[in-house]
Amino acid sequence: MTVNTSPIAASYIDVDLRQVIYALSDALDLVGIDDVAHGKRVGIMAAACARVMGLDRGDTTFLFDLGLLHDIGVSSTRTHNHLVSEFDWQMSQEHCNVGCELLRDFGPLAAMAEPVHYHHTHWQDLQGRADVSRQVAEQANLIFLVDRVDALTAPYYSSGNVLMQAPAIRQKIRDSAGTFFAPELVEAFLQASAAEAFWLRLEPRGIQSALEDMLAQGQPCRASLAQLKQLAGIFSRIVDAKSPFTAEHSLGVARLARHLAEAMGVPQANCERLEIAGLLHDLGKLRVPDEVLDKPGQLDERERKMINAHSFETYQILHRIRGFEEIAAWASYHHEEPDGSGYPFHLTVDAMSREARILRVADIFQAMAQDRPYRAGLSADAVLQFLQELAHQGRIDAEVVAVAARDMDAAMRAARPAAA
Repeated sequence: MTVNTSPIAASYIDVDLRQVIYALSDALDLVGIDDVAHGKRVGIMAAACARVMGLDRGDTTFLFDLGLLHDIGVSSTRTHNHLVSEFDWQMSQEHCNVGCELLRDFGPLAAMAEPVHYHHTHWQDLQGRADVSRQVAEQANLIFLVDRVDALTAPYYSSGNVLMQAPAIRQKIRDSAGTFFAPELVEAFLQASAAEAFWLRLEPRGIQSALEDMLAQGQPCRASLAQLKQLAGIFSRIVDAKSPFTAEHSLGVARLARHLAEAMGVPQANCERLEIAGLLHDLGKLRVPDEVLDKPGQLDERERKMINAHSFETYQILHRIRGFEEIAAWASYHHEEPDGSGYPFHLTVDAMSREARILRVADIFQAMAQDRPYRAGLSADAVLQFLQELAHQGRIDAEVVAVAARDMDAAMRAARPAAA
């Protein structure tokens, strides 16, 4: 990861950008639903191969980070299932294109954009291309190789039978040298994976130890609010792309929450943090299966419980980031109700800050105002009437609703970015 430490006009926050990126990479792995460590395993294997190849610490760390984020273009559980169950899925390039687009304009991660773009391209189609440097080709192809190793290994992690399957997996990769993968990368993988430790490091305890080691080795980088907002915006796009029902939802919630906070006199620093919380509030939805989010009819009890877990998943990702304590709380409390009947923590109003109450109103407001495939967004009058009824029932903060009511036109513009 090449961290940009040049001066930025925006104010800074006492947060390590590397730690934020590592934590948010957990969101990408949630798409696996039952197996939530694909990116981490790819990073660990890529770094192991890099060490065999004699690469320096910087290049090894870059490949580890690239492994963590290589599937940043995947938010659909259907796409993930194809990628881990088929050795060479015909539609794999689509998520590579999306990932490249997400990364290329974010300075600290821009160097990953091209390797992500080519990480499902066969070596026989990649080598010698004038528009792709040798370094990018090798980085991309190494990630492709270990990504396919993880796809071959995935069925055996839960059974503890990985070591028994390792010889067949190694043979599959050996047989793909020169076509799918660069021969020298295949050789590096075969050398690295000859040791049982290579495979045992892919177990949960090994994964956690590897993450801690890589964080300890990396140079801390104090993050600016501008960088954090841009990074949060990238992840909000991943979340909102998961379902046609949620396009630009997170952006609309973030903008509206900031608008309401400023109107209520919330300090500027907290307005900035609240906007980040709005962008990240639905991270946990990446673990909800596509068919549940897209279900046109009423959810059954099991499906409802899956949905209800998403805000806790958001909390799990964000609360481990030092300096994100308030952001984590505001983001994950957006389904709590003042009387304690909300979820997932059943907090009462006394335990919810003003910022958390603002974000809850912004979430509901935006959902009502947003156009959905099955209905047009509600008018300003209808949105306000709905919110006032919820406030009358004691389910949301009446003060926040009153502030929204003072200028519904401005609130609607904030909530509907595409229409602005």
